[in-house]
Amino acid sequence: MELNRDISFENSENFTPVMGYNLSFTSSNTKTHRIVNQYSVTDLSERYLNILWDDGSHKYNVRLFLGEINEILKGERFSGFSQEMLDRIIGSLRERNNSNATINRKMAALSKLLRKAYKMGDIFSLPEFIRQKERAGRIRFLELEEEARLFAAIKARCENSYRLAVFLVDTGCRLGEAIGLTWNDLHDPRVTFWLTKSNRSRTVPLTKRARKTCKIPVERHKGPFSMLTQVEFRAVWNDAKYEVGLGTDTQVVPHILRHTCASRLVRGGIDIRRVQMWLGHQTLQMTKRYAHLATNDLDSCVKVLEVR
Repeated sequence: MELNRDISFENSENFTPVMGYNLSFTSSNTKTHRIVNQYSVTDLSERYLNILWDDGSHKYNVRLFLGEINEILKGERFSGFSQEMLDRIIGSLRERNNSNATINRKMAALSKLLRKAYKMGDIFSLPEFIRQKERAGRIRFLELEEEARLFAAIKARCENSYRLAVFLVDTGCRLGEAIGLTWNDLHDPRVTFWLTKSNRSRTVPLTKRARKTCKIPVERHKGPFSMLTQVEFRAVWNDAKYEVGLGTDTQVVPHILRHTCASRLVRGGIDIRRVQMWLGHQTLQMTKRYAHLATNDLDSCVKVLEVR
């Protein structure tokens, strides 16, 4: 950053210096000097949200995250984002009982936004983002008996929602991925997911009952589940889970079907690397959350330790 000072003299005998300051900076990505403007998090969000994130539930959540951060900062405008500002945000989120995992998700959104603003020359400094340590919490998944009761209650309310629930648990895909399928994405006996969270397509084989859920009249539907919205499916889901006695379990949300699919793969002896490919996780670390379920891998150890 450099400070340019211009001094002018109004007369030579009895002069009063008049000083004007022009604050400018040069970013690492541009050699030209630019006048420093000030932005709030909301200003930057409005400028770059549609560029950085695709439409969908994740973008909706990011918008909420950034809105909350802007509220914590009380709409403060800045030309450089300081470490003190970041610490203030994290401290406020902790006071609001946000877990480290939740804080990490919110900071990931903020970091992505600020890095874009820095690259474009809107701000001249960035703080250091340090990932908060996350405790490996218990992963909730449905046992076969729970699935049977829940799916029966869903089917009694909405056949299309029932088909979708079966498809979700047997493919492990996300709710938005399933609803966004088109008929061209189905090539028996496989399905290709193009609209994914990681923006990386993946193809997985279908079970017999998953294939059956897709065998419906095409009519005017774009895909096998396009007649549903996430809101409609969640409404049916919530009614059904209360009916079968799972209403107070906050972890029994549609995403539990993805956890259930992963847990069944691991418990069935499928190695973690292939489970990662099936779920479409960007990193193996995300899939390792399920590794503790592979208890059969340790059975051979007992034979070594048995006292003869």
